[in-house]
Amino acid sequence: MEGREVFSWAMYDFANSGYTTVVITAVFNAYFVTEIAGGAPWATFAWTAALAVSYALIVLTAPLIGAYADAHAAKKRLLLVTTAGSVLFTAGLALVGRGDLALGVALIVLSNFFFGTGENLVAAFLPELARGEAMGKVSGWGWSLGYIGGLVALGASLAYVSYAQARGAAAVEFVPATMLITAALFALASLPTFLFLRERAAPVAMAGGVVKEALARVIETIRHARRFRDLARFLLCLVFYQAGIQAVIVLAAVYAQEVMGFTTRDTLILILMVNITAAVGAFGFGQVQDRLGHVRTLAVTLAGWMLTVVLAWAAEGPLLFWFAANLVGLCLGSSQSAGRALVGYLSPPARTAEFFGLWGLAVKLSSIFGPVTYGAVTWITRGDHRLALLVTGLYFVIGMAILAGLDPERGRRAALDTSS
Repeated sequence: MEGREVFSWAMYDFANSGYTTVVITAVFNAYFVTEIAGGAPWATFAWTAALAVSYALIVLTAPLIGAYADAHAAKKRLLLVTTAGSVLFTAGLALVGRGDLALGVALIVLSNFFFGTGENLVAAFLPELARGEAMGKVSGWGWSLGYIGGLVALGASLAYVSYAQARGAAAVEFVPATMLITAALFALASLPTFLFLRERAAPVAMAGGVVKEALARVIETIRHARRFRDLARFLLCLVFYQAGIQAVIVLAAVYAQEVMGFTTRDTLILILMVNITAAVGAFGFGQVQDRLGHVRTLAVTLAGWMLTVVLAWAAEGPLLFWFAANLVGLCLGSSQSAGRALVGYLSPPARTAEFFGLWGLAVKLSSIFGPVTYGAVTWITRGDHRLALLVTGLYFVIGMAILAGLDPERGRRAALDTSS
């Protein structure tokens, strides 16, 4: 495990976290609801539906892209394409103003599709960089550095928003600039990944065209699913608990604005603090995860998520809400790191991109279910965000129940026994 290469891999988490933090979590989501959709009763649902379309596209393509990357040793080449796409369409969000619903939806779908696909590809390098017993630690480094990247993007955006608001600028004037800041930081910070990260995999000769090759590998994986029953169980668990996580990520700023009365600046400061606690959570749990065990680590964090939902639902003033938000940070960093490491631990070494494609598929399915559930509840109840939060919190309870039957050591043995 070469230090420079691990750092270069982790820098991609630093680079792409600005997109999640600024576009999806802190700024553009609330801007979409209040300005682009004009605060209509269906505005929150429209935001979640746009994201659902992008995630559905990833669900349809992730296994094929992962299988293709394995067969042709093309993870790094494909990562370059997806990074360029996400940067370009994120910058394009700067063109979206009041009432530009169609343009806003199209650019969100495209930017998020390329972002999510790249996230799958870069994760598939993890088993190449760390041995099984060190995956939790290396994954934790990546997630913690990612939250630092989110902090940098948020800090730069907050500085500009504060400057613009001091001059009397409205959201339609300063939000576009934050999209350009985010795109530029994504492009610059990802350079070490493309300069120093190596593609270790060797191409696998397979008969037939590109699509046929990819489909054949995916079908083979499904056919032998019984050999990977613990991985399959964890992916199902992940669909449910990530549904709750994705609802929180996608709608945090909307909840803060609609329920707690936060301004854009207030929300940026809140998410800034959450990123600090998330970095601490990812790094801290990454250090103990390999000793505590992947399943126990996840169980602790899911219990924390359940507590967080109850506290945020009950909060009437900013103090309890701030406490809940920072507990979100600790749980977010640790659960994301632990989940990624567990997929790597349970994946056959020769098929990492393919199985991380399935991981991406599970996460993106959850990214459809969680936020759309939240958006649908707010639409049906004409804006009851508290009830929507409580309903989506049930996903954590289901995830915990499924996790209870997982045997990680049995799953690891099945992965190592696979020769292809």
